[in-house]
This record gives sequence, C-alpha cells and structure tokens, in this order.
Amino acid sequence: MEEPVSGRISVTNEDIEIEPMIEAAKQRTSGAIVTFLGMVRDDGIESMELFAYDEVAVHDMTEIRDDAVRQFNLQRVDIVHRIGHLRVGENILLIVVAAGHRKEAFQGCEYILERIKERAPIWKKEYLADGHRWIEGDHP
Repeated sequence: MEEPVSGRISVTNEDIEIEPMIEAAKQRTSGAIVTFLGMVRDDGIESMELFAYDEVAVHDMTEIRDDAVRQFNLQRVDIVHRIGHLRVGENILLIVVAAGHRKEAFQGCEYILERIKERAPIWKKEYLADGHRWIEGDHP
C-alpha cells in the first residue's frame, strides 16, 4: 500500500507562514523544493476579496494534490489559499512541492496551480477607486 503524502491543505483568512512549510518540506530523499507564491498585484485595483466554498475547495485541492503526487512522484505538497479582504502585496496562494528531482517538482507545482485555477470553488472580486468588478469566471 502506498504511503500517503504529507502536507497541509487549507483555506484560511490568516496570512500564510511560508518558512515553516518550506522547512517541513525538506526531507533526506528530496532533491528539490519548488514554491509558488501568488500575491495581490497592483494592476489598477485597491484591494481584492476572495470567497470560497471552503469544504469543497479543500476536497478539490486534496484530489488535485493526489493526482499530482501520482503523476510526478511528489514527496510532499502544501497548499494554502487565502480568502477574505486582501490588499495589494498580500499573499493569496502558497504551493510548496517536494520531489526527488527538480523537473518533477516544477511540473507538479505547475500542474497543481493550473488545476486549482480551473476547478476549486474560489472567487475574486476586485475593488477599484470607482467601484468593483468580479473577475471573469470567478464569481458565485
């Protein structure tokens, strides 16, 4: 029987503690750790609000993680997605992937990111100086 991959998968209102997850990903058999940190960027917005169907988002991200582990032989995966009201420069999404080799780690991280964007029930509303807008395809 396969040993389950460890790591945290969550949706939270709290800021993401990055360093502890990177440290936790270090294993004697890991040759690479790849991280992705998505942040609120200044592209004319003042802030952003993120909403999620938490239980389903965690379930979907767990399935996405499990698929990536099988496809890319990953050793550990952490996925933390924030929700709530965020300002420019704040963290939105952290993915930490550990694998035996860099190619597996990079491919696994990209796979996870793209599947989350396609599948997880997480929506974004941007606030501008003169109002707000839902991001296309990202509203309840």
